[in-house]
Amino acid sequence: MSILSAIMEWLNDNYNTLIANHLIRSTIIIFGSIIMAKIADLVFTGILKRITSKTETDLDDQIINLLHRPIFYSILFIGFGMAVKTANLPEYIDFALVGIFKTATILIWLFLISKVFIISMEWTSGRTTNRLLQTKTLPLFNNLGKIAIGLFGAYFIFLSWDININGILASAGVLGVVLGLAAKDTVANFFAGIFLMADSPFKEGDYIQLDTGERGYVKSMGLRSTRFMTRDDIEITIPNSVIAASKIVNEIRKNAVWIAEGILGYENCTYEETQKAWQHLIDTGLAYRLQGWFGRTAQHLIEQGICKKAKQ
Repeated sequence: MSILSAIMEWLNDNYNTLIANHLIRSTIIIFGSIIMAKIADLVFTGILKRITSKTETDLDDQIINLLHRPIFYSILFIGFGMAVKTANLPEYIDFALVGIFKTATILIWLFLISKVFIISMEWTSGRTTNRLLQTKTLPLFNNLGKIAIGLFGAYFIFLSWDININGILASAGVLGVVLGLAAKDTVANFFAGIFLMADSPFKEGDYIQLDTGERGYVKSMGLRSTRFMTRDDIEITIPNSVIAASKIVNEIRKNAVWIAEGILGYENCTYEETQKAWQHLIDTGLAYRLQGWFGRTAQHLIEQGICKKAKQ
């Protein structure tokens, strides 16, 4: 106790001298920020975990688990910045260190926002019936979100270093216009692909006809173009802007009629008669003997539950 008393007495006598020292004050702030960051992290995430544990979804639990580091390091870097300001360092060192701490904080939160965005999109895509948000378009929206978050973060990083970005924004605007004009066809195909996926006038496996004369089985749909397979097994690729501007006739219900007319003699068949015609082609094995488009369409109808597999 005598040693502790001596230390307390010495601190009491030299308190004003210690506080007046910039480096000692900075050191106290650094240790204090570490303690505060840990306490805030434990308290904040602890309270939120209790709240999210009562919900049915695990999305909020994943987000809370990601919040640990951003909360801890944000408070820590704020404290470090205050310590640098208190240390009365040369102006250029002060500016550099504070800029580094601000940049690090921004990058940490950018990473968090990006992760939360991706997790939220994946969670939403698995629970929504929106045709626009599907497996094929999910990477697109993820990348667009990352780009937007990155640009947003770059803006604040420039501000943290006191960089005037008016000139950069003007140059970026001019560059965007130039690129837009140079790639207008690609951009048109890109947006047309998004609208086609949203409206869904056809899907893979359908047999469609365009007013431009193209007709075939839809092999795959992309954001830039759509690939068709004709009845002669010739693959053609059509830009989505052309398809979006065309009249689309989805003839999936008529296909069996055209093929089965010579077998069953149907004319102006109903949907039920069309289904019966295709079932006849499958049961007799003719659809598979013809191969190519016939076999693929028969398989598609089976997978869709429209027709049944041939009886053994």
